[in-house]
Amino acid sequence: MATTHDSDYPQSWYAATMAQAPPRPALNADLDVDVCVIGGGLAGLTAAREVARRGWSVVLLEAGRLAGGASGRNTGFVLPGFAAEPDKLIARVGFAATKSLWALSESGLDYVRSTVAGEAAAGIDPQDGWLYVSKFDNGDEFLRFSALLGELGCDVEYWPTERVRALLHSERYFHAIHYLRAFTIHPLNYALALAAAAERDGARICENTPVLSIDPAGVRKRIVTPAARLRAGQVVLAGNVQIKGLMPRLAATLIPITTYVVTTAPLGPRLGELVGYRGAVSDTDLADNHYRIVGGDRLMWSGRATVSPRNARRYVRALVSDIAKTYPPLGTVEADYAWAGTLGNTVHRMPQIGELGPGVWLASGFGGHGLNTTAMAGNLVARAVVDGDQTWRQFTPFELVWAGGLLGRAAVQMRVWIKRRLDAAAERRAHAREFAQRRAREVEAVEREQSIVPRQSSVDEMERPEPPSPAANVPHESSRERASGYRK
Repeated sequence: MATTHDSDYPQSWYAATMAQAPPRPALNADLDVDVCVIGGGLAGLTAAREVARRGWSVVLLEAGRLAGGASGRNTGFVLPGFAAEPDKLIARVGFAATKSLWALSESGLDYVRSTVAGEAAAGIDPQDGWLYVSKFDNGDEFLRFSALLGELGCDVEYWPTERVRALLHSERYFHAIHYLRAFTIHPLNYALALAAAAERDGARICENTPVLSIDPAGVRKRIVTPAARLRAGQVVLAGNVQIKGLMPRLAATLIPITTYVVTTAPLGPRLGELVGYRGAVSDTDLADNHYRIVGGDRLMWSGRATVSPRNARRYVRALVSDIAKTYPPLGTVEADYAWAGTLGNTVHRMPQIGELGPGVWLASGFGGHGLNTTAMAGNLVARAVVDGDQTWRQFTPFELVWAGGLLGRAAVQMRVWIKRRLDAAAERRAHAREFAQRRAREVEAVEREQSIVPRQSSVDEMERPEPPSPAANVPHESSRERASGYRK
């Protein structure tokens, strides 16, 4: 595995540790194929591979490098479920439909796991488990949520505060839900392994090939690139917010969210002593904070969110401060790598999967839950295109919704800021209550101990002779005096 940064990829820990992958040549000759996939992220790569495995001819067109966007720049958490919360899904489509959707999300997780195992590619480094941790003392809420997840078919267990703090040595944390089947990967190396698998199955992949226009009319769709034209019976749009130049109306249904990530310098054995859990850890349902140990003794830490991309270096101090606040014994921490990734969030926080028109398919909007849902979407679209499978229709309740433009972005940014402040206030209250309860228990213990210890006499009291009884001051008659009848 290479340990030098590929200059074609933006700087990140992943780019510095990526497997060797020579660039694929751009498309420079006209082609006629069964399927054209536009977008070389994880959804597009999965769709291209699955179409090729079914014997159809397929070309994937990527404007830059494979997985150069969010697919290769995220924290690498492969989780069940969706960005949308389960209770909101139930309210929208009912319990039975939510359970079916959840099973599809789990199938995406299984696809990633089986691909990692089957390819045995270097540097993917899977690690089991995800802890979703609370910074508030809300055990009853976590117990209810854990029960709901179990009813949906998710393999989870509830952890009380004592068990959490035995592995994550931070006073910030209380309860947790442990997702046993979740795991983490090196997403860029996974994408490169997926691309190699797709090519072995017959797919053709072209990097540095932006699509300039699409004419979806007719049986054969026409796709124009800078150096060639392509005709295809089916087109799969697997782009993120970068699709704006090609399909502005589609891009308008996505809210771009940029999150920021640092990877620390090596921290040595003290990191393992404080963070005894080797899987993924999240202590929020928004951007702050998600982390895991990488490279043996480095900490990868993600947090903060903006609706417009900014220089990641602006957030290094804030992210390092979050690390210090959570694990003070780590002391001063240096960040060796800092980068940002931009994802597309839908209004309903569910993926956009379906047929836009005859022979034109969409797989997009995976939010912050993309490693399992991109795999799921790629499979669903490939099955629909080749086999006529209709499972994708389970996502029809989650239609394309305009995201509100600039006002929508401003509202999301405001929500992020307000949520962070409310969470910080709630965390302070939780720790104040914990301190008060601990102090009350200590006082109670002292009072209880004092009430059961017998009172001990002082030395002076032990040595002081007993006072004579009143009778001792009364003169006694001698036997002789009594016998003689003598009285004074």
